[in-house]
Amino acid sequence: MPDLAIKKPRPKHLDLAKIRLPMPGYVSILHRVSGAGLFLMLPFLIWLLQLSLESPQTFDSFRAVVANPFAKLILLGLLWAFLHHFCMGIRILLLDMNIGVDLKPARASSWAVLAVSLALTAILGVKLW
Repeated sequence: MPDLAIKKPRPKHLDLAKIRLPMPGYVSILHRVSGAGLFLMLPFLIWLLQLSLESPQTFDSFRAVVANPFAKLILLGLLWAFLHHFCMGIRILLLDMNIGVDLKPARASSWAVLAVSLALTAILGVKLW
């Protein structure tokens, strides 16, 4: 009796540059990256909060740090990370409730997450800068 399951040779290595993910895959990876970035930058954010609340002198230090263009760029990146993580978290909650799990709605919601997080980052980034 012939073997019905034809075994394909498994790749010896994966070339990540050649793998094409669908949009939900990219936003999922960005969700993980944004969460890791927020976690790693948490000490910086707590330090800024401490500077802003401790005394009037440290508040002046806080204003000097936040006025630096490099710090503004970091805060803009953290703002995007928070907004993307938040929007993607809502999408994941909806998927957990079996809302939008089919192919078309899943792709549309992933594009919506990306568009909304970038639009909100642009709007709030203007205020920040």
